[in-house]
Amino acid sequence: MNILSAPPVQTGCGACKDGAHELFPFTMAFQPIVNVDTWRVFAYEALVRGLNNEGAYSILDQVTVENRYAFDQSCRVKAITLAARLGVHAQGAKLSVNFMPGAVYSPAACIQLTLKTATACGFPLDHLIFEMTEGEMVRDPRHLALIIDEYRKHGFQTALDDFGSGYCGLNLFSDVSTDLIKLDMHLIRDLDKKPVSQAIVRALVEMCTSLNKDVIAEGVETMDEFHAVQDCGIRLMQGYLLAKPRFEGLPEILIPASGPLNSTTGDSAAFQWAT
Repeated sequence: MNILSAPPVQTGCGACKDGAHELFPFTMAFQPIVNVDTWRVFAYEALVRGLNNEGAYSILDQVTVENRYAFDQSCRVKAITLAARLGVHAQGAKLSVNFMPGAVYSPAACIQLTLKTATACGFPLDHLIFEMTEGEMVRDPRHLALIIDEYRKHGFQTALDDFGSGYCGLNLFSDVSTDLIKLDMHLIRDLDKKPVSQAIVRALVEMCTSLNKDVIAEGVETMDEFHAVQDCGIRLMQGYLLAKPRFEGLPEILIPASGPLNSTTGDSAAFQWAT
C-alpha cells in the first residue's frame, strides 16, 4: 500500500471525535500468510478492493491527505467486520491490516474506533496485526515508535511491510521495533537464481531471530522460490503459489504433495488442498 507521508493535517484530530466516515465505497479481499512448517494459516491479510473486485489502486488513487484519516479508519472497520463474519479468528488465524502511519495523529485517540469495532465483533485483540508501509522517507520515526508502543499495550502485533524496498530499510528497522518483518517481493523474486540475495535474506533472518522477530516472505510464486525461501530459514510465506486473494472470502491454500512440482507444466497433481 502506498502511504501518503505528508505532515499530518489537523482535520484528522476532529475526525477522531466523530469516528470514520466512508468517503467512497470499497471492500476487501483476503490472502493467507501460511506457516509452511505446520501448513496452517498464520494470518489473513486484508487487501483493499473495489465493489466489483477492482484492484487496490482503483481505490488508493482516491486517497488524499485530506481524506486519508477517514479512509484509514474505514479500512480497519471493514477488515475487522468482514474477517469476523468469515470466521478468521475461529480457525485460530490472525488478521493483518495495512494502516497509514501518517493518518494516526494521536495513537491513543485514533485507535479507539478499532477497539470498539473489534469488541463489537467479538474479534480478539491479540489476533490483530497492523502492517505499516512507507512509500516516502519517514519524517518522524519517534511518532512511529509511539504508535507501535500504543498498539502493543492493546495486544496487537505490528509488521514492517515491504522491507528492503524504497525507504523501508535498515534505518527504519533500527528506529522502530515491530514484531514481524515482511520481506519485499522483489527480494524474493527468483531468489533461487540469486546467490547474493540468498545471502542477504539469510543474514536478515539471522538478525531477526536474534531480536525475536518473525520474518514473512511475500510474493512466493514458484516452487523454486519456495524451496529457496525455506532454505533461508523462513517458515511464514505469502504468495500466489499458496493462494491468491479471494474477494470477500477466505481462499483455500494449496500445499505441495509428495514429490517435486513440475514448475514448467504446473502439474496440478503435485498440489493438494490444505484441510
